[in-house]
Amino acid sequence: MSGTLKKTNAMRQLDTLGIQYDSVQHEIRDAFTSGSEMARMFGQDPEQVFKTLVTEDGKGGYYVCVIPVDEELDLKKAARQFGVKKLDMLPMKKLLPLTGYVHGGCSPVGMKKLFPTAVDETAQLFDRIYVSGGRVGLQLCLSPEDLNRVAEAFFGDLTV
Repeated sequence: MSGTLKKTNAMRQLDTLGIQYDSVQHEIRDAFTSGSEMARMFGQDPEQVFKTLVTEDGKGGYYVCVIPVDEELDLKKAARQFGVKKLDMLPMKKLLPLTGYVHGGCSPVGMKKLFPTAVDETAQLFDRIYVSGGRVGLQLCLSPEDLNRVAEAFFGDLTV
Protein backbone atom coordinates (compact mmCIF):
# COMPACT_ATOMS: atom_id res chain seq x y z
CA MET A 1 0.00 0.00 0.00
CA SER A 2 1.26 3.44 -0.86
CA GLY A 3 2.03 5.75 2.05
CA THR A 4 0.06 8.51 0.31
CA LEU A 5 -3.24 6.59 0.32
CA LYS A 6 -5.75 8.65 2.30
CA LYS A 7 -7.57 6.51 4.87
CA THR A 8 -11.33 6.16 4.51
CA ASN A 9 -13.85 5.71 7.32
CA ALA A 10 -13.85 1.99 6.54
CA MET A 11 -10.06 1.75 6.91
CA ARG A 12 -10.04 3.81 10.10
CA GLN A 13 -12.72 1.59 11.66
CA LEU A 14 -10.81 -1.59 10.76
CA ASP A 15 -7.59 -0.07 12.15
CA THR A 16 -9.35 0.94 15.39
CA LEU A 17 -10.63 -2.61 15.86
CA GLY A 18 -7.26 -4.15 14.99
CA ILE A 19 -8.69 -6.06 12.03
CA GLN A 20 -6.12 -7.13 9.45
CA TYR A 21 -6.87 -6.11 5.86
CA ASP A 22 -5.11 -5.24 2.64
CA SER A 23 -6.10 -2.29 0.49
CA VAL A 24 -6.01 -2.31 -3.30
CA GLN A 25 -6.30 0.96 -5.25
CA HIS A 26 -7.37 0.86 -8.91
CA GLU A 27 -7.51 3.73 -11.35
CA ILE A 28 -11.03 3.71 -12.79
CA ARG A 29 -11.18 5.25 -16.24
CA ASP A 30 -14.72 4.23 -17.17
CA ALA A 31 -17.50 4.84 -14.64
CA PHE A 32 -19.63 2.26 -16.45
CA THR A 33 -17.24 -0.67 -15.95
CA SER A 34 -19.08 -3.42 -14.07
CA GLY A 35 -17.74 -4.93 -10.87
CA SER A 36 -17.09 -8.26 -12.57
CA GLU A 37 -15.23 -6.59 -15.47
CA MET A 38 -13.11 -4.69 -12.95
CA ALA A 39 -12.37 -7.88 -11.01
CA ARG A 40 -11.23 -9.65 -14.16
CA MET A 41 -9.15 -6.60 -15.26
CA PHE A 42 -7.25 -6.76 -11.97
CA GLY A 43 -6.85 -10.55 -11.92
CA GLN A 44 -9.41 -11.18 -9.18
CA ASP A 45 -11.99 -13.96 -9.03
CA PRO A 46 -15.39 -12.19 -9.43
CA GLU A 47 -16.91 -14.72 -7.00
CA GLN A 48 -14.54 -13.33 -4.35
CA VAL A 49 -15.37 -9.66 -5.04
CA PHE A 50 -18.50 -8.35 -3.28
CA LYS A 51 -20.64 -5.26 -3.84
CA THR A 52 -22.54 -3.39 -1.14
CA LEU A 53 -26.21 -2.66 -1.77
CA VAL A 54 -28.42 -0.59 0.52
CA THR A 55 -32.14 -1.27 0.72
CA GLU A 56 -35.08 0.26 2.53
CA ASP A 57 -38.34 -1.16 3.89
CA GLY A 58 -40.50 1.93 3.26
CA LYS A 59 -41.00 2.40 7.01
CA GLY A 60 -37.71 4.12 7.82
CA GLY A 61 -35.65 0.92 8.07
CA TYR A 62 -32.43 0.52 6.08
CA TYR A 63 -30.64 -2.77 5.40
CA VAL A 64 -27.25 -3.53 3.86
CA CYS A 65 -26.65 -6.53 1.59
CA VAL A 66 -23.16 -7.62 0.55
CA ILE A 67 -23.24 -9.93 -2.49
CA PRO A 68 -20.85 -11.15 -5.22
CA VAL A 69 -20.42 -8.59 -8.03
CA ASP A 70 -21.72 -11.02 -10.67
CA GLU A 71 -24.92 -11.77 -8.75
CA GLU A 72 -28.30 -10.03 -8.46
CA LEU A 73 -29.90 -9.29 -5.11
CA ASP A 74 -33.15 -11.18 -4.49
CA LEU A 75 -35.18 -8.56 -2.61
CA LYS A 76 -37.70 -11.13 -1.34
CA LYS A 77 -34.97 -13.40 0.05
CA ALA A 78 -33.23 -10.40 1.61
CA ALA A 79 -36.47 -9.21 3.24
CA ARG A 80 -36.96 -12.70 4.74
CA GLN A 81 -33.37 -12.69 6.04
CA PHE A 82 -34.01 -9.41 7.86
CA GLY A 83 -37.50 -10.40 9.00
CA VAL A 84 -39.27 -7.59 7.16
CA LYS A 85 -42.20 -7.71 4.78
CA LYS A 86 -40.65 -5.97 1.77
CA LEU A 87 -37.42 -4.32 0.65
CA ASP A 88 -36.65 -1.94 -2.21
CA MET A 89 -33.33 -0.65 -3.45
CA LEU A 90 -32.37 2.68 -1.90
CA PRO A 91 -32.62 5.50 -4.47
CA MET A 92 -29.12 6.63 -5.45
CA LYS A 93 -29.77 10.23 -4.32
CA LYS A 94 -30.27 8.97 -0.74
CA LEU A 95 -27.04 6.92 -0.60
CA LEU A 96 -24.49 9.64 0.23
CA PRO A 97 -26.58 11.45 2.88
CA LEU A 98 -27.52 8.13 4.53
CA THR A 99 -24.21 6.25 4.43
CA GLY A 100 -21.51 8.84 3.78
CA TYR A 101 -20.48 6.91 0.67
CA VAL A 102 -21.05 7.47 -3.06
CA HIS A 103 -22.40 4.96 -5.58
CA GLY A 104 -19.55 2.66 -6.64
CA GLY A 105 -17.63 3.36 -3.43
CA CYS A 106 -20.08 2.21 -0.76
CA SER A 107 -18.39 0.06 1.87
CA PRO A 108 -20.25 -2.15 4.34
CA VAL A 109 -17.78 -0.83 6.95
CA GLY A 110 -17.73 2.70 8.36
CA MET A 111 -21.13 4.01 7.29
CA LYS A 112 -22.53 7.00 9.19
CA LYS A 113 -24.75 4.58 11.13
CA LEU A 114 -24.61 0.85 11.69
CA PHE A 115 -27.46 -0.73 9.73
CA PRO A 116 -28.59 -4.36 9.85
CA THR A 117 -26.22 -6.12 7.44
CA ALA A 118 -26.20 -9.50 5.71
CA VAL A 119 -23.31 -10.97 3.73
CA ASP A 120 -24.13 -13.55 1.08
CA GLU A 121 -23.38 -17.03 2.39
CA THR A 122 -21.01 -17.71 -0.54
CA ALA A 123 -18.45 -15.43 1.17
CA GLN A 124 -17.78 -18.33 3.54
CA LEU A 125 -16.22 -20.27 0.64
CA PHE A 126 -13.19 -17.94 0.72
CA ASP A 127 -10.50 -17.15 3.27
CA ARG A 128 -10.57 -13.52 2.12
CA ILE A 129 -12.99 -11.43 0.08
CA TYR A 130 -12.85 -7.99 -1.50
CA VAL A 131 -15.32 -5.23 -0.61
CA SER A 132 -15.35 -1.53 -1.40
CA GLY A 133 -13.00 0.50 0.75
CA GLY A 134 -15.23 3.58 0.83
CA ARG A 135 -14.06 5.28 -2.33
CA VAL A 136 -14.49 4.44 -6.04
CA GLY A 137 -11.55 2.28 -7.09
CA LEU A 138 -10.52 1.30 -3.55
CA GLN A 139 -11.02 -2.25 -2.33
CA LEU A 140 -10.36 -3.85 1.02
CA CYS A 141 -9.43 -7.51 1.25
CA LEU A 142 -10.29 -9.19 4.55
CA SER A 143 -11.75 -12.39 5.95
CA PRO A 144 -15.54 -12.78 5.73
CA GLU A 145 -15.63 -13.45 9.48
CA ASP A 146 -13.81 -10.18 10.21
CA LEU A 147 -16.21 -8.34 7.90
CA ASN A 148 -19.17 -9.81 9.77
CA ARG A 149 -17.63 -8.88 13.11
CA VAL A 150 -16.99 -5.22 12.22
CA ALA A 151 -20.33 -4.77 10.39
CA GLU A 152 -22.22 -6.81 13.01
CA ALA A 153 -23.47 -8.82 10.03
CA PHE A 154 -24.67 -12.36 9.46
CA PHE A 155 -24.38 -14.77 6.53
CA GLY A 156 -27.54 -15.43 4.51
CA ASP A 157 -28.95 -16.51 1.15
CA LEU A 158 -29.39 -13.20 -0.70
CA THR A 159 -29.06 -13.77 -4.43
CA VAL A 160 -31.37 -14.75 -7.30
